[in-house]
Amino acid sequence: MTTREISAGNIKIGNSNPLAFIAGPCVIESGESTLKAAHQIKEISERLNVPVIFKSSYDKANRTSLASFRGPGIKEGLAILDRVKKETGMAVLSDIHSVDEIEKAAEVLDIIQIPAFLCRQTEIVLEAARTGRTVNVKKGQFLAPPDVENIIEKITSENNFNIIITERGTSFGYNNLVVDMRGIPVMQGFGFPVVFDATHSVQLPGGQGGSSGGEREFIETLSRSAVAAGCDAVFMEVHEDPDNAPCDGPNMLPLGRFSDLAGRLMELHKMIKKWESG
Repeated sequence: MTTREISAGNIKIGNSNPLAFIAGPCVIESGESTLKAAHQIKEISERLNVPVIFKSSYDKANRTSLASFRGPGIKEGLAILDRVKKETGMAVLSDIHSVDEIEKAAEVLDIIQIPAFLCRQTEIVLEAARTGRTVNVKKGQFLAPPDVENIIEKITSENNFNIIITERGTSFGYNNLVVDMRGIPVMQGFGFPVVFDATHSVQLPGGQGGSSGGEREFIETLSRSAVAAGCDAVFMEVHEDPDNAPCDGPNMLPLGRFSDLAGRLMELHKMIKKWESG
């Protein structure tokens, strides 16, 4: 399905462009580890010609437990992400959590991400739109795909048409999510690119009591399904050692597996586009 082309740095998402990726550690653990991951992802991007936007959160505010690791905060976190941009040339994305953060975040971020739990917070959505930056809205686990049209209308009301929507699963029973791939073409029908969040879609929210669990063994299965369904980009949190990561480790992809999976998904995307074009 044809969608509007959206730009972030030198990466273009949607329309007839190649499959793009949003990838990086769940949270900024330190400047050193984040820069290391960014350079590794950049090397993969250049070697395989994979379009990648770097992602890492300066604050993970929506945590299961009060004791959960949240990151360095906005001041230090944005400074680290600014270094990533300058040293690697990659566009960067991070989450915002309040209206007060948005102006500062827009000075560094190429894409402002609105977390799923905040996707209906009207003033946050409007303020992010007013920056003119690309806004990535994660569809809430409590929303049906058609409900996203209302969020899009809020953003476009501020004359911002730089919008991408991310599918990350819908709450289903206890500590589980399910992904309905029909939502991808439904949301693309509103005219904007749709991203599939491959790692949060295998999350088990609160599944470990004080933290979320995950089933990373299904990342590739769901990613292939989403690409076959026509998504415009894939969001993957990757980590050098996810089993020892302080945040979302069970659902993160080991960084060493990213290059192979990204390459396979890009080939599948080319096949789907060729098939669609007849």
